[in-house]
Amino acid sequence: MPLPDHFLDELLARTDILDLVSESVRLTKKGGSYWGCCPFHSEKTPSFHVVPDRQMYKCFGCGKGGGAINYVMELENLPFKDAVAVLAQRAGMQMPEFGSSPGARERREKLLAINKQAARTFHRWLHGPEGAEGLAYLQRRGLSRRTLTNFGLGFAPNAWDRLIAELSAQGYDKRDLLDAGLAVSNKDGRIYDRFRNRVMFPIIDVRGNVIGFGGRVMDDSTPKYLNSPDTPVYNKSRNVFALNIAKTSKAGRVILTEGYMDTIALHQAGFDNAVASLGTALTEEHGQLLARHFQEAVIAYDGDGAGVKAAQRAIPILEKAGMKVKVLRMAGAKDPDEFIKAYGRSAFAKLLDQSENQVDYRLAQLRKKYDLADDGQKVAFLQDAAQLVSALPSAVEREIYGGHAAQAAGVSADAMKLEVDRALKGRLRKAKRQQERRDLAPASQLQPKARALRYENIRSARAEEGLLRLLMLDPGLAGRMEGVTGAEFSSPLLGRAFDCLSGRAAAGLSTQLAALAGEFTGEEMDHLAQVAAQPESVANSGLAIPNYISAIRMERAKRDAMCQDEALLAAQKKYQQKKAYMEEKQ
Repeated sequence: MPLPDHFLDELLARTDILDLVSESVRLTKKGGSYWGCCPFHSEKTPSFHVVPDRQMYKCFGCGKGGGAINYVMELENLPFKDAVAVLAQRAGMQMPEFGSSPGARERREKLLAINKQAARTFHRWLHGPEGAEGLAYLQRRGLSRRTLTNFGLGFAPNAWDRLIAELSAQGYDKRDLLDAGLAVSNKDGRIYDRFRNRVMFPIIDVRGNVIGFGGRVMDDSTPKYLNSPDTPVYNKSRNVFALNIAKTSKAGRVILTEGYMDTIALHQAGFDNAVASLGTALTEEHGQLLARHFQEAVIAYDGDGAGVKAAQRAIPILEKAGMKVKVLRMAGAKDPDEFIKAYGRSAFAKLLDQSENQVDYRLAQLRKKYDLADDGQKVAFLQDAAQLVSALPSAVEREIYGGHAAQAAGVSADAMKLEVDRALKGRLRKAKRQQERRDLAPASQLQPKARALRYENIRSARAEEGLLRLLMLDPGLAGRMEGVTGAEFSSPLLGRAFDCLSGRAAAGLSTQLAALAGEFTGEEMDHLAQVAAQPESVANSGLAIPNYISAIRMERAKRDAMCQDEALLAAQKKYQQKKAYMEEKQ
């Protein structure tokens, strides 16, 4: 059962795209629109464009675009109706009933309810007789009762089906627990608890929902950590531990640690801006998520080889997301938890303020790869350092950090500048060649990015786009387009969009781009947003509409004539073949 059109119209009327996007993206006003770094891909230069007058967004980098519903769908990885439900809750509106058949939204809500109950159960067990060992372990790690409560920590008893039995008594069946990742099935079909004899860390999203769990052993057995699998409500690459708390921090920067315990120890010590990735290396999605809430990141990974490698991988990810990155280097302790226990909160706060600029950190790590007493290795170090420094955006940064590399190798700053300039020219030449290749095919710039949506007739499609833009700007213009249907369009996508907008205009409904979210795929909406983002003037519609219609019909006439010619040629060819066959037979 589809959502009522009038409900969607009211929802979109109550949802301002600028307010919605501003909750997760820092926007700067330029003229009548707003720009910021895209939340859907990593970038340093803002290419994400919000147009309040049209209630739409468009990224000219990755191509994503649409209205408020599409934005929530992309940001939260939700299906259409779930995104509508999020916006309805935000706007204080009651979602219409969809009938009794359970859908994706109902399933999602059920899984969240199961996780919430499981978290309560684990927490209760931690403070009961079955959790004595787990409680003792967490207390030995220095965690206070208040911290245990704030993070909802719990304990999974050493039993095969304790959680299954507990939640079954509350009305959940084994299939529910399998779907939530709380139970597993072996090859014989036996179903048992996933988490057993572990202290439990609930994973909570930024809206306060329990979406998964991490379980840690209390000895040296393996695996040390066991995490929830990906489910319809949990994806380890798109969520960050403790961000639900850290997002409200006034610190202005985020501390990125390697694990739950380091993050919790930092929070207990008063650093409420600490987070951790969830049992996986930092991803671009993590970087984009953090960049929505913070401008600066301090990487506080372990000081061992694995921690150094993880930091090296994380730096470019966070930088691409538009964050300023620093790296904390600890002496006398392997991780933040151990450092705070040994030296105290004040020492760690001082260490944070002395965090090393990521460029110096990377140069230092690069230097460790070479023996600078050997001239050949010294040259190799400087060449690699020049490549690193040449990628920096400003000449001042290149001069400063080029000087640092020169000093490390014992060469003059002028010599290093020549090497950096050579590397920079190489980068610029490569970028210029790529741009020239794009400029050689200007028609391709007018085509949709998705190959399946490519235009067969560019001239007609441009006119079709013009009619769509005018309809989106002013539904009253539909009266001047009477007699035109999407069937006349050369592009099936644009034809469908035109018929949909015309129908909405006739019904007195909104014709803004956002209203199309339920009718078109994400890929189609990305392109329609590209269409809507182009300049168009309602003031010139009196001349533009007949010109657009004329161009569409002229190109259609050409296509029809071409089809007729092709049909005639095909008929003639068939006749000649038949004639030759008859002559040969005689």
